[in-house]
Amino acid sequence: MNKPSNRLSADQTRGLRTAKELERHLLWLDSFTPGALAVLALASGIYTYLGVSSILEDNDTTVFAAVAYSLAVSVGIFVFWSYMLRLLPAMRTAGGYLWLTLAMMLGCTAIIAMSSWLNAAALAGSAAVEEHLENTTRQYQTELEQAYEIALSGQALEQDVRRAREAFEALAQQESRGELSGTAGEGAVFRVLTQKTEELSNLEAQIRGQTEPIQQAYDTGNAVISSMRGLTVGSGSVEDRSLLFSEESLRMAGVIASLNQYSIAPVVARAARDLPASVVLPELDGRSTKVRAAQSATITSVLAALDQRSKSLAEAAQEVLAMTPPQETAYNPISAADAVIRYARHFVPSWAGAIAIDLLPGVLVFILAVTQAAIRRARDGMSVEQTLTLAELRAAMDAMREVEETLDDARQSRSGSPDT
Repeated sequence: MNKPSNRLSADQTRGLRTAKELERHLLWLDSFTPGALAVLALASGIYTYLGVSSILEDNDTTVFAAVAYSLAVSVGIFVFWSYMLRLLPAMRTAGGYLWLTLAMMLGCTAIIAMSSWLNAAALAGSAAVEEHLENTTRQYQTELEQAYEIALSGQALEQDVRRAREAFEALAQQESRGELSGTAGEGAVFRVLTQKTEELSNLEAQIRGQTEPIQQAYDTGNAVISSMRGLTVGSGSVEDRSLLFSEESLRMAGVIASLNQYSIAPVVARAARDLPASVVLPELDGRSTKVRAAQSATITSVLAALDQRSKSLAEAAQEVLAMTPPQETAYNPISAADAVIRYARHFVPSWAGAIAIDLLPGVLVFILAVTQAAIRRARDGMSVEQTLTLAELRAAMDAMREVEETLDDARQSRSGSPDT
């Protein structure tokens, strides 16, 4: 019976050389991989410590709690990736490879949950809080402009009131000359017209008196907005600036509330409704029945004119009241960790770095798995004798020689001993 040949084909020889070369590379890489993994885990732990410190209350236990948490994270990351680097590449079955891959994905999710977002908070927490301050400032600016626009629209009603007042004032002058009722003087019709003219004149003065407070409130609001912007981009601790920003936000809310109260549109709407209803009809003072009938007809016409002017003023006031009021913005202080999550889309590079420092060993796991698979493929179909190197053969021969010497010594010991 012929013995199987131990000679290797050319392809097998090249594959064996490749496998041995890869093994030498892996042996060299194994010499510093644990150290590199420890450095990555330590760096992640440091940034985790900074992130935890930013969300814990400032008390005596903060430092201890942050150190304990970051140490647990560092140890967990190092142990987890050490397991993966050793076990996953060694899997030879698809089932084992799949289950360990799923375990690695679950572990990566846990690492992101317990570490990566805190790393992102340490990397971009201050910038994220400043982004929150800037967004809040823009919201206050929008509210201020809306409140100011509504207030100015209310002030524009002064023109409608003035036109109505001038119309009744002109009618009163005509009546004093006898051009309405036919009787000159300051009789019943004149008194009705004068009464409405005074009411409209008072309303006009009230509207005019709101102009200066509205402008002062708007100027104050702009000054507060400028201060808030300065705090957003200023120097110093972002926590201290957030505290000052909170105080400015209270002032800003007061300014906007004042502007909303200065809107004269509700007053004009009420005055428009009361304009025809509040007429105090005087006693007709005509000297004859004919004159009194003329006065009565004229007053009826005046009341109709009042009703028309009332509707016009009410419609103009309703247009102002229908304007969308500014939404009330309340500044809520936010921690660096919460700010990084809320404005994550603005800090993609920071998130990428925070996640990469934790999950980079996963790339090494797949590299090692691919390399180990290549080594196994190169050795497939070869016997142990075919894969032995000269050094391994010498070591095996030395081991055999030592075994033989041990056996010889044992036989000599037995042969030299007396029979029992």
